[in-house]
Amino acid sequence: MNPDPLDFLLADLDRALAEEGRNAKVTRLLAEYAQSGAVDWKRFAFFEANYYSRNLVRRSELYELIVLCWGQGQRSPIHDHAAQRCWMGVLEGRVRETIYRVGESAPPTAGPAREFAAGGVAFIVDDMGWHRIEPVGDGPAVTLHLYSRPIRECRVLDEASGAILNKRMSYHSVGGKVLTGTR
Repeated sequence: MNPDPLDFLLADLDRALAEEGRNAKVTRLLAEYAQSGAVDWKRFAFFEANYYSRNLVRRSELYELIVLCWGQGQRSPIHDHAAQRCWMGVLEGRVRETIYRVGESAPPTAGPAREFAAGGVAFIVDDMGWHRIEPVGDGPAVTLHLYSRPIRECRVLDEASGAILNKRMSYHSVGGKVLTGTR
């Protein structure tokens, strides 16, 4: 069986993330994959009607790679990344990333918003702020998220109360198989 483009990406990520300080190389690898027209990611793309879905491709001690599927009107909460690095490559559709300043004693402040089309790549760490991701336009969107190191729990802003809560991360599918009882 011939390897898929995603197999090559995973092998390249294994090497790049084993070397510290390789942010630019990882950004380039994700951009090359997102711009390649590869469709092998679709076997991990499962949508949910009521919320965006997190579909695990691979998890190691160095990173986790996740396909996120966004229906119209779905969006992430405003969240941090548990002091880890986060890259997002857009595989299909368009998404908006809005950066927020979140303090313990002040209300959140929306900062810049950027839109990314298929092939675009964003990078964020907590020092840059928290963020929210949402699809824009008339259709759904699919994004490829790389967290280095894996994130088991993050902080989210409860917009109704203003409280900052810890949220345990979960997956809708793992390795292309939908889990039951998720969320």
